[in-house]
Amino acid sequence: MKGSKVASRYAQALLDLAIEQKSLDKVNADMVELTQVCAESKELTNLLKSPIIDNRKKMDVLNSLFSKNMDKMSIGFMALILKHSRENLLPEIASSFTSLYKVNKNIIDVYLTSAVPLEASVKDKIVQKIKSKFKGEVVLIEQIDAKLIGGFVVKFDDKQLDASIASQLTNLKNLLLN
Repeated sequence: MKGSKVASRYAQALLDLAIEQKSLDKVNADMVELTQVCAESKELTNLLKSPIIDNRKKMDVLNSLFSKNMDKMSIGFMALILKHSRENLLPEIASSFTSLYKVNKNIIDVYLTSAVPLEASVKDKIVQKIKSKFKGEVVLIEQIDAKLIGGFVVKFDDKQLDASIASQLTNLKNLLLN
């Protein structure tokens, strides 16, 4: 929990600075890239967590990976994190920043899980229904799970709508057993 609180505070500070400098979208793109690279590269994550490797070498690696694509503010922020010996939190800070960015921009992620790929018209109806309840941009993230048998499950914020056949069969089984 301590790491999460520290990461969210650094992320909030970066968000405030990015808003002030009017580079919020660019810094968000940088943090998304950092999150993806850290998720894909265990070597980078291990490097950041290693207490043995000197911070200058860590910064050299980060510069070689990101300096061409990232905004100077993002590179400077990573240098600040290294200076304060919080580099092990960089992936978590980047992820927290992205979450704060979405709240700031009023963006909601909607996870749609279905047994088979749904038609565009069905997806559009689901998105429109959510937009009627939520004011902001909706980002649809689709997943396929054959275990649902049919139907779909929609998750966003702390809400879930389960319209899957598997769920209905489980409910029917429980009803018959009771």
